[in-house]
Amino acid sequence: MSDARIAWVDYAKGLCIILVVMMHAVHGYEELVGQTGWMNAVVAFAKPFRMPDFFLIAGLFLGRSIYGSTVDYFDRKFVHFAYFYLLWLVIQSLFFDGDVLLSDPAAYAALYGRALIDPITTLWFVHMLAIYYAVTWVLRAVPKWIVFAGALGLQTAFALDFIHTDWTVFDRFCAYYVYFFVGYAAAPYIFKAASWAGERPLLTGVALFVWALSTALAVRLDIAGGPGISFALGMAGAAAIMALGVFMSQGRGFDLIRHAGKHSIVIYLTFFLPVKVAQIGLSKTGLIPDVGTASLMVLIAGIAGPLVFFEIVRRTPFNFLYQRPRAISISDRYRGGAQAQVRGA
Repeated sequence: MSDARIAWVDYAKGLCIILVVMMHAVHGYEELVGQTGWMNAVVAFAKPFRMPDFFLIAGLFLGRSIYGSTVDYFDRKFVHFAYFYLLWLVIQSLFFDGDVLLSDPAAYAALYGRALIDPITTLWFVHMLAIYYAVTWVLRAVPKWIVFAGALGLQTAFALDFIHTDWTVFDRFCAYYVYFFVGYAAAPYIFKAASWAGERPLLTGVALFVWALSTALAVRLDIAGGPGISFALGMAGAAAIMALGVFMSQGRGFDLIRHAGKHSIVIYLTFFLPVKVAQIGLSKTGLIPDVGTASLMVLIAGIAGPLVFFEIVRRTPFNFLYQRPRAISISDRYRGGAQAQVRGA
């Protein structure tokens, strides 16, 4: 795979993480001030494809490892995300529920325990990824068209509101697994399509314009979540984000977006804190009267804050916040045990 192709993936991931942080930044600030700003329209426009494109891109490189070492696969795809989920769940729960810990430790433990099987914080994406990787590995021998058909059936049932439980993990699995699986199963075709789009900028630009208009119309008519339409908009939005990533990789001036994409997990794990601080600070002081502009500033804080903090801690003992220690690696332990057996023999 060429460097250019890898570059567009970074840009696409950068756009994805910006859209995710934007939703939390805008909705949270508008709720605090009790008003709606112009950024709300941007969030509404991105809703049909905000999570589908993130999950689809997450599945793109799965084919490289799913048929390799089982130990390595589960270490990198399950233990890896489980580590960050458990660690940052502690951090987030202390931030949001620290008062519960002080007043009622048992209740705090119950909240933490429930979050292990039903995440309700912003960390649910990390939790879901671990499940998607595990399920896809289990289904790897099943013909891809059968898995796709089943995943699309679940997504359609969710869109029809046939699936709506009190367990958000199951609901989100049904809603988004099809996109993750498409990213994995159709990866070779997706990379070819990206190359094709990069070689035909005018035609791709026209397609992006048509996509933007059709998505805006579907949102305006409130039909974006309907069966069939939601899947089509999710796939079209993912294709659009990838096309934009290709364009950015061929141009200049978008280095910050690529940097955000390369460190999307850093931003995702950390953005809740600077976003919350900025929301409270701006809502209390009224420093920026325009709600939309204030929401934009909260978004910038949510992207820049984690990246700055990461640069501060990456070469300190606190790098465990973003880099899994080797001690928490089943691959290293397995290899170490195997080597010991060889020496013993």
